[in-house]
Amino acid sequence: LTSLVVWCVTRPCVCANLEVFGRYNITRFGFFAVCAGRPFLVCHILMQMNQILRLSKLLTTGIIQQNVTSKVCVTPLRFYSESPVKTDIADSKVEKLSKFGLYVAACLPKYVQKVEIGHVKELDILIHPDGIIPVISFLRNHQNAQFASLVDITAIDVPSRPFRFEVIYNLLSLRYNSRARVRTYTDELTPISSICDLYQAANWFEREVWDMYGVFFSDHPDLRRILTDYGFQGHPQRKDFPLSGFTEMRYDEELKRVVIEPVELAQEFRKFEFNSPWESFPKFRDSEKNTAKLADAQPAPKKELPAK
Repeated sequence: LTSLVVWCVTRPCVCANLEVFGRYNITRFGFFAVCAGRPFLVCHILMQMNQILRLSKLLTTGIIQQNVTSKVCVTPLRFYSESPVKTDIADSKVEKLSKFGLYVAACLPKYVQKVEIGHVKELDILIHPDGIIPVISFLRNHQNAQFASLVDITAIDVPSRPFRFEVIYNLLSLRYNSRARVRTYTDELTPISSICDLYQAANWFEREVWDMYGVFFSDHPDLRRILTDYGFQGHPQRKDFPLSGFTEMRYDEELKRVVIEPVELAQEFRKFEFNSPWESFPKFRDSEKNTAKLADAQPAPKKELPAK
């Protein structure tokens, strides 16, 4: 059986010259055409020899002999890789991030106030406003961090806090495939340092935060609005900014130009405040206490049957 299989594979190699010359009729083009066709013949023969080597390797493993003994191949040929099995590295990555966060806190204890791993398994660092430049420079230039990409700068507004604005820097390390989130805080009057000297992308990001929230960045090369129009009043992403704004823009048919004028409302704002448990979580939690209970059903009186 082995010799038969080898002969079926080696037959094209033995008859390669005859098949190629007969198929393409190279002889009619002369001696130079025959010489030029030699590389093609060599490639054809090498391909067949490669099949012979692969077949001989399979014959030594015994896979073909096991399958030939049965009329139908029950188990297909499978080639398993001998490389180590890839394991889930999520837990080890989180452990490394947590250790690195503690390392950052130990190196910069003056500025780092809190280090934690978020629910998305990313490093979260809360810092003092004075530590923006030192901490971000450390994360960018340290050999074991290399957060060389600034993905975004954003902010949130919580008016109930003493420092109502929280500025968030999202950093990415392509070297270690990790993300870090640096958070700091400020108010309406206190500026924070710009990081345009560290990341060029911070220019427009800080302009957007200034336009939407009114957070002032000191040492910014060109701190002006980027999304709203010239002369816009207020900062739209603040929680105390009215929904309709302070001014409206429209085209005046008489003046034949665009005019900006104060907002005129046909009616006052209506506040829809209902005492519904679905709009207030404490009431919803205590809904069982506030819900009136129905009186327990009493059994119907038994009818006395007349005496016989």
